[in-house]
Amino acid sequence: RTQQPNGAFGEGQFGRSVAVTSLACLAFMADGNMPGRGPYAEQVQRGLNYVLDQCNESGLVATDSANSPMYGHGFATLFLGEVYGMTQGGPDTALASRTHQALVRAVRLIEQSQNEEGGWRYNPVPFDADLSVTICQIMALRSARNAGLEVSKDVIDKAVQYARSCQNPDGGFRYQLVAGPSAWPRTAAGIASLYYAGIYEDRAIDSGMKYLFATAMPGRMDMQAIHYHYGHYYAVQAMFLAGGDSWARWWPALRGQLISDQGENGAWNDPSHGSEYASAMSLIILQMPKRYLPIFQK
Repeated sequence: RTQQPNGAFGEGQFGRSVAVTSLACLAFMADGNMPGRGPYAEQVQRGLNYVLDQCNESGLVATDSANSPMYGHGFATLFLGEVYGMTQGGPDTALASRTHQALVRAVRLIEQSQNEEGGWRYNPVPFDADLSVTICQIMALRSARNAGLEVSKDVIDKAVQYARSCQNPDGGFRYQLVAGPSAWPRTAAGIASLYYAGIYEDRAIDSGMKYLFATAMPGRMDMQAIHYHYGHYYAVQAMFLAGGDSWARWWPALRGQLISDQGENGAWNDPSHGSEYASAMSLIILQMPKRYLPIFQK
């Protein structure tokens, strides 16, 4: 109901956002919908067309009015990678070709804009970095690699080192390399970044997981807290990839909390980013065990 005529999603200051549009389409795809397939095929197709229309010659995927465009670029590249990975060949050849071209340019821009520390920042220039933007790019690169694109190992190795360097002694992760407090949302992002870089057993992951269970266990916190949906989007991925007891403890608690918070109109709300963003994030989380999206397949 909330998709705009041009295919975009997003409201308020996040209107016509490639990030929210990409996340909304990923939410549909997490239930098996794709262009040409599924009851919401049209919505995914329109969203994909909108994102492809925002691809610039430089490779950046962003609207002209976008602030902090590398956030949206990361989510959009992830979306393109998942679409390409699920539509190669057959009747979707033309769509796959257009998506492939955009994806290749988007990946090259990510590689070229990594800074000397190994991370990324708000704009596609290699001058600064923070962990939040960095994990967006790592997930995008993993999705592209899963879909068959060549991704620089050196870029990934530097990104891993950057993420490691952002961890505090308490197991939590700070925002940048400079000294700062730990916070659970970026800790979840930090753990996920290591997993998506191909690191599955590590002391950094173990201490980070302990920090998450101590500070962010679902059911013990206000769902309207800032970065709630962002944090759990990454936390549930970390728990899923960890598996075992971590998943068994985290997943039922988070699932129950999200279901109880759904509004009568079907939406979830986020005080900072709006209901379309919160609903997309919640649906991606709730549908993760289906593993339809390649990025969530172990």
